[in-house]
Amino acid sequence: MKAGKVYLVGAGPGDPGLITVKGIDCLKKADVIIYDHLLDQGLLEAAPAAAERIYVGKTAGEHTRPQPEINRLLVAKAKEGKTVVRLKGGDPFVLGRGGEEAEVLAQNGIAFEVVPGVTSAVAVPAYAGIPVTHREKASSFAVITGHEDPGKDSSSINWEKLATGVDTLIFLMGMKNLPEIADRLIEYGRRPETPVAVIRDGTRPGQATVVGNLKDIVSRVAEYGLTAPAVIVVGDVISLREKIRWFDNRPLFGRRILVTRARRQASALSRLLAERGAQPVELPAIDIQAADPGELDRAAANLENYHWIIFTSVNGVEAFWERLRHLERDSRALGGLRIGAIGPATAQALEAKGITPDYIPEVYTSEGVIAGLKKQNVTGQRFLLPRADIADKELVRGINRLGASVHEVTAYRTLPATGAIARARQMITSGEIDIVTFTSSSTVSNLVAAFGGEPLTIGRARVACIGPKTAETAARAGLNVDIIAREQTVPGLVAAIEEYFRKEA
Repeated sequence: MKAGKVYLVGAGPGDPGLITVKGIDCLKKADVIIYDHLLDQGLLEAAPAAAERIYVGKTAGEHTRPQPEINRLLVAKAKEGKTVVRLKGGDPFVLGRGGEEAEVLAQNGIAFEVVPGVTSAVAVPAYAGIPVTHREKASSFAVITGHEDPGKDSSSINWEKLATGVDTLIFLMGMKNLPEIADRLIEYGRRPETPVAVIRDGTRPGQATVVGNLKDIVSRVAEYGLTAPAVIVVGDVISLREKIRWFDNRPLFGRRILVTRARRQASALSRLLAERGAQPVELPAIDIQAADPGELDRAAANLENYHWIIFTSVNGVEAFWERLRHLERDSRALGGLRIGAIGPATAQALEAKGITPDYIPEVYTSEGVIAGLKKQNVTGQRFLLPRADIADKELVRGINRLGASVHEVTAYRTLPATGAIARARQMITSGEIDIVTFTSSSTVSNLVAAFGGEPLTIGRARVACIGPKTAETAARAGLNVDIIAREQTVPGLVAAIEEYFRKEA
């Protein structure tokens, strides 16, 4: 049996983009992941599908597994010869009990490595626009636990020296003891007017910050209803927040937006929304599945029979190239053809395969494709159209009217993602969603089908559609469409959502 090994990996404070490259590399080779509370669940997707995932999270008053049991679990899994990732929030060695776990591993002769993470003590204030040091305001900072081991006889915090001996103080896990922290600092010499910031859910889309001073912060936190988990920052650097805050003043900050896309496509829209401060909720309305490849294989093997190939989606490009590879062919097989792409995203997918499209319409719709082809003199030419099983016939009829013939081939199938619907229904009806996005008519149709064919009821949520055709489908489903993108692309949809909220403000 091979020797096992444990990696103590810091996952960062919440934003999944803050994990290190080495941390992701460890996840990719993990046999077992033993992970904490407050981690972005998306990080677990970096691990192999077959990896065992074990949750050992701890919340106030509730420990899934006590620390000694976690220690035994690490040792046991490593002794089975497995590669174990102990995924911990923040940094393993900053108030995270990583040192204790490393001790146990060393005592049992288990090989291990420590992969440091971005600590919430520095990252959370930074996301709130608060630098922990500043040339004019703070030359030192200290990180202090706000929740000491209850089994200790006395506090190990030297309040007398801490209160005035360090410029910026950062307390982790201190919400319950906030009144005592403020009282102790004032008692031992810190000015009552010293600025204090309490930051909840730092680095996450739901981040909330309350600013006050030592004498009023407790009442201000109570007034705003702020609860744990939170980071407490004390010091003059807090005065910089209004000048340099950058995270919680982005155009879509705090908006929860439902992304109804095929699973493999959701990430692009979600990424753009997150960059603008929104909280994307990926609840795919459709799954993309392979179609019977027979007809597509025959078309791909006889490309000399066509003059044009028109791709109407990224999925169509991927499905077509998968069959080319199966036939042991590559992009050279398209050398004698003219290639059309319905829009920029599809064009980018083709360029990734080494193909620069000959034609992209000015308007990224079937009507736009047909309008542009009128100028191409395509009479008598043959078109190959590899696309979804539920695509409408408008493009086919339009090309036929131009005197050309069309061979339409099902390249992939779209099916309702029924497993996500219960959660979608609950979040929509409870008013948790601000915007419901639709990026194609099929996402609307499949959501309706997944809801059992009932009219869609979305409460207070607004509806945003990528283009007029999708908006028409949404309207037929009984929805009031609030936003239609002028440019029918994912970036165009995000821009339209931004503009909507800008006007509403």
